[in-house]
Amino acid sequence: MAVKSPCIELCQFDRKTGFCTGCLRTLAEAREWKKMTDHRRHQIINERARREKKLSER
Repeated sequence: MAVKSPCIELCQFDRKTGFCTGCLRTLAEAREWKKMTDHRRHQIINERARREKKLSER
């Protein structure tokens, strides 16, 4: 089963981290999502907590 996109249609990218403030992916990750393997998608989703922390530290 394919990993669902974390997009919540709030696409604004933080200049310092490069993360979308809605889904916490980079622009490149968001663009390539459909082409990624499920393994890579899981890696990105599993990094969410670390990315949230980095975004909140700015």
